[in-house]
Order: sequence, then structure tokens, then C-alpha cells
Amino acid sequence: MRNGIISIFLLLCCCFSEQTGAAQSGNVVTDWAAIIQVAINNANAPRPPASSEVLHTIVQLAMYDAAIAIEGGYQPYVMRIWTPAGADVRAAVATAAYRTARMRVDPSQAAYLDAQYNTYVAGIPNGLAKSDGIHVGERAAAAMLALRANDGFNNVIVYQCSSNPPPPGEFEPNGGCSTQPVDAKVGEIMPFTFRDPDRFRPDGPNGITSHAYTRDFIETRDYGRANSAFRTPEQTDIAYFWSEHAYVHWNRNLINLAISSSLNVRETSRLFAMAHTAAADALIAGFHAKYLYRFWRPRTAIPRADTDDNPDTEPDAIWTPLLTVNHPEYPSAHGFYSTALTEAVGRYFHTRRITWTLITSKTAVPQLVRAERTYYDLKSITREIDDARVWAGLHWRQSMRDGDEIGREVARHVTRNFFRPTHRH
Repeated sequence: MRNGIISIFLLLCCCFSEQTGAAQSGNVVTDWAAIIQVAINNANAPRPPASSEVLHTIVQLAMYDAAIAIEGGYQPYVMRIWTPAGADVRAAVATAAYRTARMRVDPSQAAYLDAQYNTYVAGIPNGLAKSDGIHVGERAAAAMLALRANDGFNNVIVYQCSSNPPPPGEFEPNGGCSTQPVDAKVGEIMPFTFRDPDRFRPDGPNGITSHAYTRDFIETRDYGRANSAFRTPEQTDIAYFWSEHAYVHWNRNLINLAISSSLNVRETSRLFAMAHTAAADALIAGFHAKYLYRFWRPRTAIPRADTDDNPDTEPDAIWTPLLTVNHPEYPSAHGFYSTALTEAVGRYFHTRRITWTLITSKTAVPQLVRAERTYYDLKSITREIDDARVWAGLHWRQSMRDGDEIGREVARHVTRNFFRPTHRH
């Protein structure tokens, strides 16, 4: 299957309930990937996509080490855990997920996690296999929690404009310079697979008086405005398709991918570890660059084009984008997030020729016409995302290209150096 075209049909029946977060089929890894998603991002404890993904990866890697301790075949992430023969992998993975999430997610989710865990392990027959599995999961969680104890995830990073209003070219938070943007801390969080996020730093945005900037300015101005006469209805729908909370969207579709591919516990844990770790480290590197360059978004650049000293950019005082987000423009977060994740998926399956039907929630994005879209290779996904974010008025084209490159580089690094097969496998 890995050497040919992989046909993956993601059915709505594979989706997990939005109320309970429980997968309707699959294995312990897909079950708990769904359960912890609800704990990470929900109405009582909402969290932006980037920090949600980093938090999920912490839990996912504990699950991976627990699964590999019992199933074998691949290198562990934190440490090799001695495992008695016959230990139950379901008890191990569930316990690793629960213990890690219980310590790292918002305290408001403690009762939810307690209930999910108690119900889950109650379905595993009592005995030595279960108790040994629980012990393995506890060790995997303890090792992960110790490793990430001082990872900077809970640090508070305050964003300040250089002046009020900011100078031309500088990002201004959605609510003005007296307010805070989202996930300013992400670029300062300890990465999972490297030391210095600057190793993936791009060269920076085009100068605002350059011809390249002018070209991108005109494209986004024309196609990205809320009431664009250039953007087709289909392009508008594509922009909305990629506007769901990115962590929720990708986690859902990874779960469906594993289920529809009939992956077992070992293979699911490896796929998820590769994809989420690549995504999280790309987010850390990308957000580090975002808050270093602090580049302005089209929503301020286009109305204030009379201040940019570029005679070829005409200001439009009433210009507004189709969509808005609240962090600096360059490089694109969806670019490095989605490219890292899809690149890791391709490296897991050893091909980019994957037929993948992705699902976006119409509850989350009620403007959607088509909630399912089918892609026949991974590159077509990232190309469409690049277009979608320009058509949404969120980005300049260069930001998408440079974001994609961060994602590719991080995914290569992660998959070449981590989660490798052991010799005996």
C-alpha cells in the first residue's frame, strides 16, 4: 500500500462526536487523539490553533512512547520503557494520554478527562495485563512531563507596537496597539526536535517599495477583499473551507485517515507522532519568525498604502478582507503548519500520491457550500491552501511560499531523525 497510490475515503461515520470527542471506530490512539482534542480546545477553554497543536503534540508523544514500549518496531521519543510481556497497549496508551493531558490542559477540563479515562479503562478486562499496561502509560507520561516541565508553554509574552499607530510595514493587533495578538508565546516555546528555531528562519518579507511586494499587494487587494469582484464563488468557498480552526481540522482528518487506512496501534501512533511533531515544530519556528519580522497584514497595509512610500500601491480606505486573524502576517502560519503536516504524512506513506477526502465542519464554518473536498496528491492540498489564504485577504503570496518552505524543512528534519524503525523491525 505504501508504494502505490493510497486511496483514502474519509466518511462522516468515522468522525467523532463533537459533544463527547469519542471516535466511533478505530483504535486506542485514534480514540484518545479525539478525546484530548476536546480537552484542548472547547467553548469553556478556547485556545488558538498554534498553541493547541503544541499542547496536543506533548500528549501525542507520550501516547507514542507508551505504544512503542509494548508494540516495538520504532525508536521511542523520550526514553525506552521496560515493559513486561503481555502488557495491554490500550491501557498503556489511554493512561499516557490521560496522565499527560491531566497535567497540561486547562484545569476546567479535569472532570471531563477523569470521566473519559474511567469509562475507557473500565472497558478493559481487569488483570495483570491491564495493570502492567497502566504502569507503562504512567511511566511514559511521567517521562514526557519531566522533559517538558520548563518548556515555556505557559510563559506570558507581551506584544508592543513600536508606536501608536505603528510605522508602515509593522503589524498592528486586530484591536489596536493597546490589545494583544494571539500566540505571541509560541515562538519561544521549547521545540521538540531541535534547539534553535532560528535555524529555519526565512529571509524576511519583501520590502514594501519593491516590485515583488507591489505584485503581491495588487493580487491580495483584488482577490482578498470581502466583496471582491475578482474572486469567484468557488474561490470564496475554498477560502472558507480552510478557515476552520486549523488544529481541530487537521486532527479530525488525521484520525479519519488512520481509521480509513486500517492502521494498527503501532502504525497509528507513528503516523500521528510524525505529523503532529512536524506541525508543532514548524509552528514554533514559524511563530518565532512571525514575531521577529512583525509584518503588517493586508487589512492595514491596503488602507494605509499612502504611507508606504510605494507609488504603485494605491490606498483603499474602505478595503476589508474576507477573513481576519490576529497575529503578524509573515510567514504564513497555515503555510508552515499544513505543509509540515502533509509532508510528514507523505513521508510516512512514502508517497505524495494520496487520495484524501478532507472534511470541514459546517457548524464551525456555516458559510461553507462544500464541506468535503477530495485531493489526489498532497501537493494539491498545499497549493490550494496558498491560494485560499490570498483569496481570504489574509496574506501576500510570498508569505505563503516562505511558510511552505519552513514546513517542508522542518518535516524533513523530523522524519529523518526521529521515529525511525529499529533494526529488528
